[in-house]
Amino acid sequence: MTNNDILKKLRVALHLKNTDIIEILKLVDFNITESELGAIFRADDHPNYKVCGDQLLRNFLNGLIIYKRGPMEKKTVPVKKILR
Repeated sequence: MTNNDILKKLRVALHLKNTDIIEILKLVDFNITESELGAIFRADDHPNYKVCGDQLLRNFLNGLIIYKRGPMEKKTVPVKKILR
């Protein structure tokens, strides 16, 4: 299974539109155009097909976490541990 297949299956399973995926990627400061994204979802024998790289999939998954859960909260260290 390729990264393209994984991204396609996640898009269908989560009922995401291309604009939603672009917004998710923006959450992790990864910019992609709608035409580039469309090339990733094309059939692999299409002349304008584009391979989904590891970086794109990784950023999408990290953005999806923020999209679903919200940003990670800052961890605070108790004062007692700092003084030791």
